[in-house]
Amino acid sequence: MKIALIRAACALSLAMAGLAFAGDYPDKPIRIVVPYPPGGASDTVSRLIGQQLSQRLKQPVVVENKPGATEQIAASFVAKANPDGYTILLASTAGLSVNPTLYKGRLAYDPEKDLAPIVLAVTLPSVVMVHPSMPVNSFDELTAFARTSATPINYASSGAGNPSHLGMELYKRAASIDMTHVPYKGGAPALQDLMSGQVSVMMAIGPESMPMAKAGRMKALAVTTAKRSPAYPGLPAVSETKGFANFELLHWFALLAPARTPDTVIALLNRNVNDILKDPEVKNKLLEMGMELEGGSPQRLAETIKRDRLKWEKVIIESNIRID
Repeated sequence: MKIALIRAACALSLAMAGLAFAGDYPDKPIRIVVPYPPGGASDTVSRLIGQQLSQRLKQPVVVENKPGATEQIAASFVAKANPDGYTILLASTAGLSVNPTLYKGRLAYDPEKDLAPIVLAVTLPSVVMVHPSMPVNSFDELTAFARTSATPINYASSGAGNPSHLGMELYKRAASIDMTHVPYKGGAPALQDLMSGQVSVMMAIGPESMPMAKAGRMKALAVTTAKRSPAYPGLPAVSETKGFANFELLHWFALLAPARTPDTVIALLNRNVNDILKDPEVKNKLLEMGMELEGGSPQRLAETIKRDRLKWEKVIIESNIRID
């Protein structure tokens, strides 16, 4: 009886401490750690959300860029930070769902054990892009051309193991075709070589590539979303092509905190970011950039991370993708 009373008292004490903590939070600046350099899509999203979050929480929100090692530097840094809600990570599909398989046994953090989901922020549709000289004007024509080409077509990615790489490998397997992978250190140099004709095809993030397609420097064939994207309503989805009904490649950004961050703080951040994503001004800015707004519960983010990890794990293993 005494033991039960002691346990109950301890549980109540912890609960009250959590409520007190939430009542005081935040009382100092919050930082959002971004795993890429300034100026990219992730940086833009984090600064837009950070600005709005600062206004709502009445505290400065600072964006800190820690690029490198396919998001590992930033993710490891946040995973080891104090779980007090003052250090938040903005991460993507690559850092959370791909790295655990790609760097198995060598990763300094475990997305499921070391990080606490806050909210899925946005998804970025990718677009199947080809050089203007390619004699194809649809995804179906691209597949037919690749099947009859005397030599394998070169395709670009923004890095080995990046979603742009895995998406093309998924496509190769579904279409039973052979293509040659040419990895780059980032999306910008890959797109530059696509425009110059050094490579022929790329599944490129829409916000980064569509302005170039509109300028006639490459051709956009289809979006990789499960259905047509509101950001690019004029483009068909890959899934509309016969034989690719289940094809989907989504790149997403999400917010997470160190594991053991109080649930009350997670709930506060989740509620505020969801409200921010519903703000008409924020919504319009992100849609103009070719992004689709998500939101939802921390559980939804946890399920998304796990679902995509299992999906890309299969592709990585079956395609024998390795990072030395």
